[in-house]
Parts: sequence; structure tokens; C-alpha cells
Amino acid sequence: MIPDFMKLIQQFQKIQGEIKKAQEEISREKVTGSSGGGMVEVTLTGNFEVVDVRIEESLLKGKDIQMLSDLILAATNDGIKKVKELIKERVRNFTGGLNLSGEISQFFGL
Repeated sequence: MIPDFMKLIQQFQKIQGEIKKAQEEISREKVTGSSGGGMVEVTLTGNFEVVDVRIEESLLKGKDIQMLSDLILAATNDGIKKVKELIKERVRNFTGGLNLSGEISQFFGL
């Protein structure tokens, strides 16, 4: 019974190492959310950090600040959704398709 327990501990440690590696890889990834047909783009890292915002110049000439704010929010939310999808894809890759995304997502702050 103890050898089985030791094997289980070793497997857990291996999974922990894979999770840490995935976290590091994901943190270096960048995704871009967009809105308004690409008129606004927000780029985020895999850590949900906004690193770039691009706004088409024609939007800045208008006086509809609320529309511009809505487009920025929509692009940011689109980027967040894409980061979450990236994380789920990576988790699926190292769990061999097992449905552990809820448990493992905790390690990624989801």
C-alpha cells in the first residue's frame, strides 16, 4: 500500500511541475481581443495583463465618447475570453482530455 501511495505522490509532483510550466508558458502568450470590426484592439498577456490598446484614428475624431468606451470594454472582454480559452486548451493538453479543468483552473486564477 505504501509503494502505491509513493507512486501517487510522484504523479502529483509531476502534474504540479507540468502546471507550473504551463503557467509560465501561458504568461508569455499574448492574445488580442477586438470590437467594432477591428476598430479597437486590446492585447493581453496570459496573466490577464493589458499590454496594448489600439484605437482606429477615425474613432478619435468623433464625439461619441460612450461608444468608444463601449468598444474598449468589448475588446477587453473579448481578450479576456480568449485568454480563458487558451488556458482551457493548455489544461486539456496536459490532462489528456480528462475533465479536470475546474480543479486545475484554480492554479491559473480562474
